[in-house]
Amino acid sequence: MPYNPGSPVKTDIEIAQSVAPRPIQEIADQLGLSRADLEPYGHTKAKIDHRWVERAQDRPNGRLVLVTAITPTPAGEGKSTTTVGLGQALQRRGRRALIALREPSLGPCFGIKGGAAGGGWSQVIPMEEINLHFTGDLHAIGTAHNLLSAMVDNHLQHHNRLGLDTRKVVWPRVVDMNDRALRRIVLGLGDGNGVPRESRFDITVASEVMAILCLATSLADLKTRLERVVVGYTASDEPVTCGALGAAGAMTALLKQAINPNLVQTLEHTPALIHGGPFANIAHGCNSVLATKLALKLGEYCITEAGFGMDLGGEKFLDIKTPYAGLQPSAVVLVATIRALKMHGGLPKKELGREDLGALGKGLPNLEKHLENIAKYKLPALVAINRFPQDTEKEVALVREHCRALGAPVALSEVWEKGGAGGLELADLVTDACRPAPPPFAPIYDWKADPMEKIETVAREIYGAAEVRLEGSAKRDLKRLKANGFGGLPICMAKTQYSFSDNPNLLGRPSGFPITVKEIRPSAGAGFLVCLTGDIMLMPGLPKVPAAEAIDIDADGTIRGLF
Repeated sequence: MPYNPGSPVKTDIEIAQSVAPRPIQEIADQLGLSRADLEPYGHTKAKIDHRWVERAQDRPNGRLVLVTAITPTPAGEGKSTTTVGLGQALQRRGRRALIALREPSLGPCFGIKGGAAGGGWSQVIPMEEINLHFTGDLHAIGTAHNLLSAMVDNHLQHHNRLGLDTRKVVWPRVVDMNDRALRRIVLGLGDGNGVPRESRFDITVASEVMAILCLATSLADLKTRLERVVVGYTASDEPVTCGALGAAGAMTALLKQAINPNLVQTLEHTPALIHGGPFANIAHGCNSVLATKLALKLGEYCITEAGFGMDLGGEKFLDIKTPYAGLQPSAVVLVATIRALKMHGGLPKKELGREDLGALGKGLPNLEKHLENIAKYKLPALVAINRFPQDTEKEVALVREHCRALGAPVALSEVWEKGGAGGLELADLVTDACRPAPPPFAPIYDWKADPMEKIETVAREIYGAAEVRLEGSAKRDLKRLKANGFGGLPICMAKTQYSFSDNPNLLGRPSGFPITVKEIRPSAGAGFLVCLTGDIMLMPGLPKVPAAEAIDIDADGTIRGLF
């Protein structure tokens, strides 16, 4: 075991580079996968043939455990770290556990957040490869998306036989990088360079192609979904699709390898599947259905996460991904840190290192609201206190007492410092929660309901809003999508991750606020309606001092500063 309590504190990347990964075939062997099932990418990562899931239909499923979190703050919550540590802890208890995560985007990697492969002694490796190009999935998704973009403009240039209105083209271009200068652009300037029109770039993880890849169950399903993508409208508001442009076949060909889930390992050699990477604040925030189903067939437990807080990725996991995939969750782990709860209680970030039971008590309603939301899905909820070194015994005791008063089992998680050994209490709670048959599960709203009713249900029940206001183009969008038969799709709220509201400055547990929906876009191929709220954007910008400035590489190829 690499953990040594007496060793000097190391950075995440130093820890990751200090452990030699096992050959990926050894990890596959312990899962019962043959060489024919794998497509190796070097010695430490491989793709698994997605058709294996179909061939294993007779196998029973393991238990599906969702790891989510309280409302994120700059203080950090550690959801991915907890997910990895829980998987390692279950393995230490003799359970066959697989971890299912999303692939990191280069945008936050070089922006504010840095890498996204766990932390400390609870990481997936090879960390630097996972955080950079990995197996090329995001590049394939971006290329497929931009192929369709190019075919749209080529169609407009040559004949436009479909009558696509240049003012109503909704399909943008994408790049996997934070770049605010691309949020609004003009295309086709100059003789012979196309039809001049306004457009935009989104970040690749916001692409509908990413969502489609993550919800597809086969190559045929992937192609069918791509055919349904709406690229724009005619003058009479009739939708023009990818299928009508004849692009779906070529796009599917570009995604032939990308649809296969990626197999890697943790620092303790627990198998991990990392596949798909939609953000949860601007997309549906879950790893691929294929990776999750694969993990359920290969293990006793599938530990998966959904992005940001329970109000974003957690809600979309339960209202979009789970129903589409026909999955049955067994339990939900809610990750919280004392630092974040104190920040929700009004304590400034620079003072979070000192004990403050008053601020902590004021921040606990945020955790309470997330627990209430989980209960609305009739699922067992467990709380993981992701401990930081500055957390005092009195602060830990206060959170424990509050959770017990709410009837929520709670465990102290020290997986960053101790790896799986620091998550044994949490692993035991998860095992106990999964012993009985999971209760019947249903989304919080009926997909067949009116779109406005579904939006209001999420805003009222999950966020605690008093009303929903339609501004900008939202009213016109709603009328058009209903007229085109998209009203029966679930909804994907694009909302700030920093608050239950659409105002990132409203911390804690706000109530009585309005949610402002400014635009509604049908993602017909993915199968949901994207509702843009507040000031949310689908192309982030770099911060004043981007994380990229701290990243460097030595002459021997060693990367420094990725975390």
